Amino acid sequence: MNSMYTAVTKRDNGWWIGWIEEVPGVNCQERTHEELMETLKITLKEALEFNRKDAIASVGANFQEEPIAI
Repeated sequence: MNSMYTAVTKRDNGWWIGWIEEVPGVNCQERTHEELMETLKITLKEALEFNRKDAIASVGANFQEEPIAI
């Protein structure tokens, strides 16, 4: 699945800071914009994988995974 997310970025006191608009808690800070975008991608992937594993661990047995589009 190829999903698109929105990075909100800005330069602040010599640092680039950014957040992923759609996923609370995914935020990073780097010296360059390029480093920031790469770090945001890595952090987003890790957060989504963690959330997925947490959801599966919480549901127990006999569950279904179903794609949903909005």
